[in-house]
Amino acid sequence: MKPSRLYREQIVERPLAEVFGFFSRPENLARITPPRLGFKILTPPPIEMKPGARIEYHIRVFGIRLHWVTLITEYEPPHRFVDLQEKGPYKLWHHTHTFEPLGKGTLMKDIVQYRVPFGAVGWAASGWLVASDVEKIFGFRRKACAEIFS
Repeated sequence: MKPSRLYREQIVERPLAEVFGFFSRPENLARITPPRLGFKILTPPPIEMKPGARIEYHIRVFGIRLHWVTLITEYEPPHRFVDLQEKGPYKLWHHTHTFEPLGKGTLMKDIVQYRVPFGAVGWAASGWLVASDVEKIFGFRRKACAEIFS
């Protein structure tokens, strides 16, 4: 079964170095994550972003508290980094973040490939609900970024 895919672009009127700097600090994730997810980083600060860095969190998914671990697989400042779920609610979560200078601002792109657990049965049972939730999470993120970088 092919992974589901989410693609989002957003332009913010802030310089590339500032925007990348914000996203490369994991402690800022809580600011762009909906409060209903109860997002909390467990990895002690400071977290050095680099290939091989592991970041542990607690989140709530549909009211259930889960342990999530991501691995930074690529880190290319100030243009790109990739995180991959090692443990968490998805069968697959692969998130590519890219940043490009655009005039006086920055074009941010998120490309997420994800799969729910249990294959076609899992998708049939919950895929539409998960897809809707991922959309809402990134909708919140868009609004939060617009406020943060305004």
